[in-house]
Amino acid sequence: MSAKQIFTTLAAFALFLASGCNAQSKQENTNPKTQSNNKTMNKIVIFFSHAGDNYSVGNIEVGNTKIVADYISEITGADQYEIVTHKYDGMAYMPLIDLAKKEAADGELPPYEGAAPDLSKYDTVFIGGPVWWGTYPQVMFTLFKDIDLAGKTVIPFTTHEGSGLANCVSDVKKAFPKANVTKGFSIYGHEVRTSKSKVEKWLKSL
Repeated sequence: MSAKQIFTTLAAFALFLASGCNAQSKQENTNPKTQSNNKTMNKIVIFFSHAGDNYSVGNIEVGNTKIVADYISEITGADQYEIVTHKYDGMAYMPLIDLAKKEAADGELPPYEGAAPDLSKYDTVFIGGPVWWGTYPQVMFTLFKDIDLAGKTVIPFTTHEGSGLANCVSDVKKAFPKANVTKGFSIYGHEVRTSKSKVEKWLKSL
């Protein structure tokens, strides 16, 4: 074999190797499963939402906070854990707020359905709920006692009809003193069905 033939063979072999490496690298970088896992595995939305009779929006099948939680999951890929209790099912608005006031005054911790979530794989936790008598509904504090958010970034949000964030952010800080609790976000309950853009703007600012 001549020197020219040897050179041509080696050059072709080197080109083959380079093409193979580039193809493998491109395949690894565009693997949709890997991208999906990286997007979703480190964020979760923990929330309580009340359907039924609500102030300003009337009797609704999907609670205001649930709608915001769904926006967050859609935009960020976050998983969800909904705090569920049937204690308030079917209650009219006025009896409900009277009960919420009593629960807050008594420091009651109503039970929630199911088990607490395993949060070991998450580093960012959104926490959301309506504002009942200046803070989150008491059932949320029941769950707070069963989870550990030390070292995690915690992002509170609320739905309300005039209370804003109320004491929710400070109460989350008290519940999780070793977490990095950020500035919260609030949105009017009567706006959530038509104001997805406000949630998007907030999430982009984080």
